[in-house]
Amino acid sequence: MYGRSHIDSTVLQSLQDVMAEDYPALLDAYLGDSEERLYSLRQALHDGDAEALSKAAHSFKGSCSNMGAVTLARLCLELERAGRAATLDRAAGLLRQVEQELSVVRVLFRAERRRFA
Repeated sequence: MYGRSHIDSTVLQSLQDVMAEDYPALLDAYLGDSEERLYSLRQALHDGDAEALSKAAHSFKGSCSNMGAVTLARLCLELERAGRAATLDRAAGLLRQVEQELSVVRVLFRAERRRFA
């Protein structure tokens, strides 16, 4: 169903099996939460706060991994590392990649969500 480059469908299937009727709410929660996490990343970068950027990227990475958003999780790991190394120039480019990948994931998860409407 999903290109493995964006979403690991086996993770989604496992979540659907475990969450049962709460699965659509999980998708909704992830979509809402991801917007807040993206805002935190942008704010940390804007403020030049490498530590906050690293922490926000680490947190977002975990949530993406849990939802099977494999490329987004990988990008968040790279962003976390850039924050830890205080390489904010590199972080700016990575954040743009995170934003682009999140836009793809958003579309895929909204399509997944519509299956349960």
